[in-house]
Amino acid sequence: MAFEFSYLLLGLLGLTGIAAGFINTLAGGGSMLTLPVMMMMGMPADIANGTNRVGVLFQSLTAMRGFDKENKLESTAILPMLVPTLVGAIVGAVAASVLPVTFLKPVLLVTMVVMALVMLVKPDMVAPPQGTQAHKLRDKPSAVAGLFLAGVYGGFIQAGVGFILLAALAGGLRYDLVRANALKTVATAVFSGLALAVFVFMGQVSWIPGLVLAVGSMIGAALSVRFAISVSQTVLKWILFIMVSITCAMAMLF
Repeated sequence: MAFEFSYLLLGLLGLTGIAAGFINTLAGGGSMLTLPVMMMMGMPADIANGTNRVGVLFQSLTAMRGFDKENKLESTAILPMLVPTLVGAIVGAVAASVLPVTFLKPVLLVTMVVMALVMLVKPDMVAPPQGTQAHKLRDKPSAVAGLFLAGVYGGFIQAGVGFILLAALAGGLRYDLVRANALKTVATAVFSGLALAVFVFMGQVSWIPGLVLAVGSMIGAALSVRFAISVSQTVLKWILFIMVSITCAMAMLF
């Protein structure tokens, strides 16, 4: 596999990783930045998709640790949330090794459009006020289904999965956006790790750009956690809406 490892492109990938780590920790959609840069380096879509998981794994671990230090990560909710998400991630990762990356594009587009419309018409459905009492997963079968589908999508392709996780965690289980993002980072860390293992086994990871991306993503995630706990829920809500809208536009154009 011959890729263009110039210092310029690797530097650009590192900077893009910072932006992606920041965006993914607050909302989602950062892979829309990293995947095109890696493809500029000559990577086929499947290699870029696999390599991207290196950055996502390390940014998720960094954000998870940051939220936990700030007491924003609800440890009792982690295991129940992970079970349906992991099952879905395994299904998605296996499917990604044999199906085209564009397979789930309609799913992403429909989800993003619906989420954007709901945020405009009734924003509290997707972004509950801070301090809202969250539901137990066992009391919300629809949230179990949502987490499973998020896992399938995240195992298949990373771009946009944060939105689907937030829809299940904030919309379905009624976590405010700070706590929902904290739990989201746990889910993305675990199923990105599983997906990465599958891509490594399939020989679909390029390690030099992957590690450069990881360093940038970790910096962005650390900065994002500090930002998330220092701003209001309204600011986070607008950031989420903007990123959902951009993802809709990107999905329709490409």
